[in-house]
Amino acid sequence: MKRIGILGSGDVGKTLATGFLKYGYQVMLGTRDNEKLKEFIQQSGEKIKAGTFEETANFGEIIVLATKGTIAKKSLEMAGVKNLIGKTIIDATNPIAELAPENGVLKFFTNLNRSLMEEFQEEFHEANFVKAFNSVGNPFMVNPDFGGIKPTMFICGNNESAKSEVKNILDQFGWETEDFGKVQSARAIEPLCMLWCIPGLTENKWMHAFKLLKK
Repeated sequence: MKRIGILGSGDVGKTLATGFLKYGYQVMLGTRDNEKLKEFIQQSGEKIKAGTFEETANFGEIIVLATKGTIAKKSLEMAGVKNLIGKTIIDATNPIAELAPENGVLKFFTNLNRSLMEEFQEEFHEANFVKAFNSVGNPFMVNPDFGGIKPTMFICGNNESAKSEVKNILDQFGWETEDFGKVQSARAIEPLCMLWCIPGLTENKWMHAFKLLKK
C-alpha cells in the first residue's frame, strides 16, 4: 500500500484522507496551518499525519491535489518540484473562478480549449497527473451509496501506469471507472463540476452522481 500525501486540508482532503485510512493506507495531509487540523488528527486516533505541503509531497508515494483551483498551482510549487517527479498526482481540483455563479452555473477561469490539469502537466512535466474526484461532492467520494448502483468516475491522464493506480483506488472506494484518454480530456471532465453543481446551487439538491450507460 503506497503512502498517500494529500495537498489540501479542506472537506475534500479530509474525506479522502479518511477513505484512504479506512483501506489501510498511510496518510499525511498538507496544510499551511497544522493547528486547524488538530481536532481532525485526534479524531483519527493520530493515524493521519499533518505536515507542510513540502513534507506531505515528500511523504506521499501517490499525491492527491485537493486544494481550491485558484491556489492549486501555488500549492504544487510549495510542495517542491523534486517531490513530485515520477509520482502519480490525483487532480481533484476545478478551475472555479472567484465570481458568483450565474443561474446556478459556476464560472471558470479557464476555457474549453485549455484545462487546468493541462497547465499542471505542462509546468510539472515529470509528474503524472490523473483527473479524478472533481465531479462529485465529498460525501460521495468514498463508498457512494446509490441503492447498489455504482456511479461513474471519469478519469484522464497521459500515463497509463498512473491511471491504473488511480483505477485501483477507485475500485476500492466503490466506483466504476471510465478512462477518457489523455490530458486534453480534462477539458471535458472539469466542466462536469459545473453540471453537478447546478441542482445544488438552484434547488439545494446535492445527493447525486454521474453514471455512464453503455450497450
